[in-house]
Order: sequence, then C-alpha cells, then structure tokens
Amino acid sequence: MRIDAHQHFWAIARGDYGWLTPDMPPLYRDFLPHDLQTHVNRHALDGTILVQAAPTVAETEFLLALSERSETVLGVVGWIDVENSACLQEFERFSGHPKFVGFRVMIQDMKDPARILQQGVIAKLFEFADRKVPIDLLVKHNQLPIVLKLLKQVPHLRGVIDHLGKPPIASGVVEPWMTDMRDIAQYANLYCKLSGMVTEALSDNLTPDQFIPYAHHVLSVFGADRVLYGSDWPVCLLAGTYDSVYELAGAVLPEDLTEGDRANIFGYNARTFYRLPPS
Repeated sequence: MRIDAHQHFWAIARGDYGWLTPDMPPLYRDFLPHDLQTHVNRHALDGTILVQAAPTVAETEFLLALSERSETVLGVVGWIDVENSACLQEFERFSGHPKFVGFRVMIQDMKDPARILQQGVIAKLFEFADRKVPIDLLVKHNQLPIVLKLLKQVPHLRGVIDHLGKPPIASGVVEPWMTDMRDIAQYANLYCKLSGMVTEALSDNLTPDQFIPYAHHVLSVFGADRVLYGSDWPVCLLAGTYDSVYELAGAVLPEDLTEGDRANIFGYNARTFYRLPPS
C-alpha cells in the first residue's frame, strides 16, 4: 500500500486562504483532484490524505465534498476551532462523513501558541484523546516546547507532527530541535510526517545531504512504525516538483531500513494512524 499522507487542494475564489497571495505565483491558482492524478498514477499510489489549508469550517466542508468525487482521497484532515465551546458538536457533525479522519491544530499560526494550553482547550483535547481521534499538529521548531507541555497534560493524545516540526534546515542547525523531537517521540501515540522538508531548505539546489540529519533523526527516535511520508503538494512546488520530493524522501532514508520499514513509511503507517479501513 502506498499513501501520500499530506497533500492539499484549494480554489482561490473561495477566499479563505489568507496566506495565499499573488506573491507566490507557483501556488496562486486552483489545485484540484485532476491536477494531482498524474502523480498518483506515476508513483502507483493507492491514495492520499487531504489536509486543510484554511482555518475554516467552510473549507473542511469543501474538502469533504471534493473527496466524494475522488477515489484517490482516502481521508480528509479538516479543521475545527478547539478554542470554541461548540467544537465537539462541530466534530460530531464532520465525523459522520466516511472520509473525515481527523483534524489539524495550527499552532504555527497562533499569535500566542500558549493558547493551546488553556484549560478549556486541554479538556477538549483530552476527550479527543480518549476517543483516539487523529490530530495533526502544525508547529514550528521553536514551538515544540509548547507541544511538550501539551503532551504532559494529554499524554495519550493521538497526534502527528507535520513537516518534522519545521526544523531550520536552511541554516543546518539541529538543536534544540533534535532534543525536543526526541522528547516528543517518548509519547507512544505521537507520529511524525516526513514532509515539508524542501520548503524549509530555501534552496534551488536540493541534495539529500542537507536533509539526511533531520530524516535520520526522526527515524531514530520515532522508529519506522511512526513516520509517514507526505508530499505537501502543491506547497512543495515552491522548492521542487512532486517527483523530486517523492524521490528525495526515498533518498534520505537510512540505508539499513528493510523493505517492510519503507512500506510502512510510504503507506501502512498512514493507514494505521488515520485508522483507514483495509484496502
């Protein structure tokens, strides 16, 4: 089984992508299922996990509607406002959809990331953890200490760190990112996505060497059973192509990984984390 565990679709005219501007020409157009299908076919993917790109309920509804018309989309990671008292009811509404597999918390975009530690939010996340709901965590490397504080209060959270926690790959700095990710990996229900690396490199000359320390570290602390490959397409087009990102992910993995390990990273772990039905 091959799964791209992190990709996006959007339609500019919908108007809720505040981060997406004409200053980003590779991205400033619609990206919809037919745009991805060539890549899915070329790499013999069984499907993808479609992740929200706007913090609105309306976009989650849009993505779920797209998923109904695409066999390629195996699951949708939507958005709910965990600071809203009605978020549990919103979640219940979405969870009735067969392709809704979880939601994403965008700590990266919070003016004060410590808001995620409010008691009301912690109580909701504790309930989601009790129910084993998969939660994507979008976070920058300097916000990882906040994630650790969250996990101390909700140690059974079923979470995945998107984009390796956005380490400072462009500068080659590895600490304190390495230590923080090692500590996060001690929580057995936490996974990590091998995704988003190229957009952190800020380079037109992408070579495996600059990514290997980061990829090897997440494999060493999370293990091959808790790392998921994701393309982060089309955001990855800022620094590469779908094909180059896919090939890079394979090139930066430790050479001693077994074929079973690689199969887990490129598919089976996504099925396990998002609790997808057997193919």
